[in-house]
Amino acid sequence: MKKLVIALGGNALGNTPYEQLRLVQQTAKPIVDLIEAGNAVVIAHGNGPQVGMINLAMSTAANAKAIKSDMPFPECGAMSQGYIGYHLQNSIQNELAARGMHKSVATVVTQVLVDEADPAFSHPTKPIGAFYSKEEAEAIAAEKGYTMVEDAGRGYRQVVPSPKPINVVEKDMVNTLIDAGHVVITVGGGGIPVVRKDGKLVGVPAVIDKDFASAKLAELVDADQLVILTAVDRVMIHYGKPEQKALERMTCAEAEQYIREGHFAPGSMLPKVQAAMSFARTGKEAIIASLENAAKALRGESGTVVTK
Repeated sequence: MKKLVIALGGNALGNTPYEQLRLVQQTAKPIVDLIEAGNAVVIAHGNGPQVGMINLAMSTAANAKAIKSDMPFPECGAMSQGYIGYHLQNSIQNELAARGMHKSVATVVTQVLVDEADPAFSHPTKPIGAFYSKEEAEAIAAEKGYTMVEDAGRGYRQVVPSPKPINVVEKDMVNTLIDAGHVVITVGGGGIPVVRKDGKLVGVPAVIDKDFASAKLAELVDADQLVILTAVDRVMIHYGKPEQKALERMTCAEAEQYIREGHFAPGSMLPKVQAAMSFARTGKEAIIASLENAAKALRGESGTVVTK
């Protein structure tokens, strides 16, 4: 039996509750394939669109009632963990039951420790929320004071700080659930970012990249493999060009060279490759693959394997 940490990409989720519930019912099937094959599975997921929309919705509701108080980002992150976790655990539980498999699925609302001095706090880069036109983005920035940037030709989005994860506060609870044979959904949206102040954990306004949080979690729970699932079957170099090439394997040194050459887009494939490298440096393999071909990737028939 292998212990797998599965990081779900945004293509596995949705932008509205109804779209998301439909999507995760399909997402559950390849995940349950991995469970059915005898693997212990821990699931992480992003929350970029969801946390941004929760934040904006709560802010709009507060303004409508003339309440001068926005919902803080740590609380928005916690809300997104519960909302997305509910959909995932519901769909996975139903898929398990449909196959006659008796396993419990639990979502753990997870705090992730970050460094208060992380330079990310003075340089927001993490896109969250919906896409807007330039005019809409300028209006939101003027009204809310948000930092809005153009995101890969898809429109404008809000960006927030994205500090690197140092530790997962609830890692012992996650390990206890794994050891008991349960399916665990954790570090949702990268986890709720917290710092230590005077011996206490305090939430901070940021969103941790879910791939980096997944890599840190995989390290802490001594996972056999980190599996980062996205919309493409393999990592590409020269993406979108005539010389485009799919990679079956790459070492950390090769990945560093590709990064220097600018092959991976920031906010897209770059953090996935960097997170895979982070885990691979522990001496274990990371895999970047499509959700549909997750089982094939574990058999070496699809995906890109990243090694030390």
